[in-house]
This record gives sequence, structure tokens and C-alpha cells, in this order.
Amino acid sequence: MSKCRICGGAVQEFFDFGRQPVSDTFITPHDIGTEHFYRLAVGFCTSCSMVQQAEEVARERMFPSDYPYRSSGSSVMRRHFERTARHFLETELAGPDPFYVEIGCNDGIMLNSIGGAGVRHLGVDPAAEAAAVARAGGSRVRVAFFEEATAAAVRLADGPADLVFSANTISHIAYIDSVFAGAAALLAPGGAFVFEDRYLGDILAQAYFDQIYDEHFYLFSVRSVQAMAKRFGFELVDVAHLPVHGGAMRYTVARAGERPPAPAVAELLAQERRRCLAEPSTYKDFATTIDSNCEQLKALLGSLRAEGRTVVGYGATSKSATVTNYCGIGPELIPFICDSTPEKQGRMTPGSHIPIRPPAAFRDPYPDYAVLFAWNHAEEIMAKEQDFREAGGKWILYVPEVQTV
Repeated sequence: MSKCRICGGAVQEFFDFGRQPVSDTFITPHDIGTEHFYRLAVGFCTSCSMVQQAEEVARERMFPSDYPYRSSGSSVMRRHFERTARHFLETELAGPDPFYVEIGCNDGIMLNSIGGAGVRHLGVDPAAEAAAVARAGGSRVRVAFFEEATAAAVRLADGPADLVFSANTISHIAYIDSVFAGAAALLAPGGAFVFEDRYLGDILAQAYFDQIYDEHFYLFSVRSVQAMAKRFGFELVDVAHLPVHGGAMRYTVARAGERPPAPAVAELLAQERRRCLAEPSTYKDFATTIDSNCEQLKALLGSLRAEGRTVVGYGATSKSATVTNYCGIGPELIPFICDSTPEKQGRMTPGSHIPIRPPAAFRDPYPDYAVLFAWNHAEEIMAKEQDFREAGGKWILYVPEVQTV
């Protein structure tokens, strides 16, 4: 067993996906043979219950200056962050001259809404190209990784922050002790550190095994976040379940004793106990489901190929790296994947080397089947691609079970 990155307790490994590539490194044919691989194994701490990976990928490899993901690519996420921004403007940022700091601001989807309301703000993100997009939208961005030293520099230049916010980023950061130290150094008295991330409870309940990839170093539960916050001098004071990304949780932490915990904290902790989120048997069952789903997916793709059916992928997501590489799915089963992100088009998926093409290739002509790797945007995608269904096409889903719809 390895030691927990949070509390030093014993980590019990429950699944090993083997050698995996860096998930967001979409390569050209000239890059084949130069990819970085690592062992993607995941376990849970028998003490604080934090689910975490056994091996860390260097942050510079995962989040280079040309990191391709763009938050604003989804209309669902645009609406989500608009609502989130309005919520904060009415609550945490309603005081005189508030200051807002966002960790991992990406292309400014949230930051621009806050800045557009006239609030002092700063985004911190290591991806220079995404930061340039945010700046073009009128936001201030510091190109850097957030850690204690970064936070100290921000406070020196801009003063204390009333709200430090992050969406789908904190779970990416293995050195989370420095993040909390940074929040402690940066927050004004009474300020809040709020972060949203995929929720372990939903991942287990819906068998979302592809949410495990290099960037998701931790998979948070309410119990593990409460323990983590306490260890670093904070207190978990509120939680809210969110429907995005197949199920996420918004955690609000504050310095210990500064705010009374909301009833939702105790309610979610009790729910997690009933669902046995800290029990080894839960993870044993999850591991069995992972292998079953992978075997069924590959068998389905093989039988469709034998029947002469055409199959493509939809959404060259980070999640798809785990699926294609662990299940052994390459261009012989999925000739190409369609994706709307220009930075990915004309490249290949990491490890599995499936070509990525623009959406026009999906419609010229429509395939018989499409594997929906971007299942977390299923409603949005299926509504947009109604002509595919009308032409007789079927979607292939592999979570929570392998099925065609």
C-alpha cells in the first residue's frame, strides 16, 4: 500500500488501468513514439477515505501552454457558469469593493461574467493560450500554477480576496496542501474558498469509470473533503449537488470557526454512510463493473465491424483516453472521432491514435453508430444531432452500462 497524499494513511488500491497516456495530449503522426505513459492506478485511503491515484503526472505535462480544453465549448456549461456568477454576485461578492480570484479560469467563461459586473477579479491558469482568450474577453489573468507562492504574490499586488473559486480544477492538483496554504494566505477574514468537482458518489453509482484519468488525481466525496479541509485549518461549511458532468458537488470551505456549517453537510455525510462510500466492498464492485463494461463495449464494436456497420466516435474527450487505451480500442474499431474543438482536429487521440475530424465528417455521410465519449453532454449533443437519429443512426453508451439508443 502507498501513503495518502492528504493524511498519510494507507491507500488501498482497487483498480489498475495499466499504462495510460497523458489524456489531453492530442498528437500528430510525427509524435508517435514520443508520448509519455504512466501507470494509472487508483485507490482509497483507509483513514480519511480520499480516493486518489498512485502515480502523479507532472503538471507541466498535463497543462502546457497550449492545453486544448475550452470551457465555453458547451452551452450547458456556459449557462451553468452564468448562474454561478449571479449567485456569487448576490452572496459572497455583494460587499463593498469585493475581490474575486479564480483558480483554473481557462478561457474566462466564469471570470468574464464576474468582471463584466464590475468586480475586481483575477484568474490564475497555466495555459497561456486559454488565458489569452480570457483576456480578449476583458478579464485579468495571471499565467501560473496556483500554489502558496502564487497566492502570496497575488495578495501583495491586489490585496485579500473575498472569494477564491475553482471549477473542475482542485481535484487535478496533487500538491493540494500548497493550494490550501495559498487560500489561507489570500482570503480576507470571513472569506470563502469554493470549488466544484466531479462527485465520487455519482461516479460509483453510475459506473463512470472514464472519469478516472491523469487530470483527476483525486475523486472527492463530502467525507474526504471535510477531512481534508480540517487537516489544513479549514472547515467544510456547505455543499450543493450539481447536475453538470454527470454529477458534481460544490464545496464551500472557510477558516475553522468563521462560519457555522449548513445542514446540507450533515445530510450529505449521512447519505454517504448509507451508500457505503468508505467501504472496500463498494470499490470491489466498481472494479468488477469496469471490466464488464469494457469487455461488452469491445465485443459490441467487434460484432458491428463484422456485420459491416459503420461506427465513429463523438467527442475526443480526456475521458476517452481511459476507455480506448484500457479497452484496447483503436482505428480498426473506431476509424475516427468527431470533435468541435479546432485545436484537436487533424490530430490523433493519445495512445490509441484514432484520427480526430471536424463535425462535418460526422454528417458526410452519417454512420450507423456513434460511440458517445462526451456522454456528460448527451442531452445537448443528441438535441443538436437529431438528423443522425432520423437517418437511422444509433448512439452507443458504455456508462452506466453498454447500450445503444
